[in-house]
Amino acid sequence: MTTRPSTSATIGGMSTLLWFLLAALYLTAWFFLGLATLRKGHTALFWIGIFLPILWIFGALMAPTPRAAGAA
Repeated sequence: MTTRPSTSATIGGMSTLLWFLLAALYLTAWFFLGLATLRKGHTALFWIGIFLPILWIFGALMAPTPRAAGAA
């Protein structure tokens, strides 16, 4: 007689893996897109983007502010 893993253990393992993958994606976005947003002078988009990361994409793609462009 073979034993099979319980369904709840399998689902729990998949859930944990999914959370780790989402955390890695969030940290990668924070590092690349969040810091690009800050370098371009969009400070408010960076801080609000912590809760709505889509704003980091917009901030990274927007033109730099005049103050940030003058510093570069």
